Amino acid sequence: MKKYLVEFIGTFFLVFTVGCTVIPPGAGELAPVAIGASLMVMVYAGGHVSGGHYNPAVSFAVWLRGKLPNIDLLPYWAAQIAAAFVAAWTMHFFKEPGSAEILPIGEKAALLAEFLFTFALAWVVLNAATSKGTEGNSFYGLAIGSTIMIGAYAVGGVSGGAFNPAVATGITLMGLSAWRHYWLFLVGELGGGAAAALAYRMVNGRD
Repeated sequence: MKKYLVEFIGTFFLVFTVGCTVIPPGAGELAPVAIGASLMVMVYAGGHVSGGHYNPAVSFAVWLRGKLPNIDLLPYWAAQIAAAFVAAWTMHFFKEPGSAEILPIGEKAALLAEFLFTFALAWVVLNAATSKGTEGNSFYGLAIGSTIMIGAYAVGGVSGGAFNPAVATGITLMGLSAWRHYWLFLVGELGGGAAAALAYRMVNGRD
């Protein structure tokens, strides 16, 4: 049970930070820094308990890699998505709902952006936090948080830069993204996580 609570807490603060820094008046150009930092500190805080996923796509990748027991996958997803709902609800005490904008260069570009940087995130998690070659390192939280920051700067203007089905749920509930685009987050992100797990297996075998 404590693993699921840690996943809930970490996901809540990640999604809540997204809302606080993106909905005007937010953090502007520094929003990706704050969001990446929030993930980093939550990974360091809870990684030793739950693995610090805070992301259904990452949990999916870790499960496919064989480092998350079958019994934990659905409860992890439930805790993460529930945290997104609570974070979105909490935002109503702080800010007005955001104004969803159209995808600047279309759904195909947004889908590819979410796939690529969710792949990058899951790839970093698998190699920095689950690999025998990097076991016991102290940099994994920084590496994971930095990946989110880089992705947000690189393609945030294309897709919204969620790279996380829980964040996608949160930003949709907050009005930052339209429900008609929700599917592309789920497909792109879960696909990116699966591809990262496959690539990890190809490079590292069963480790």
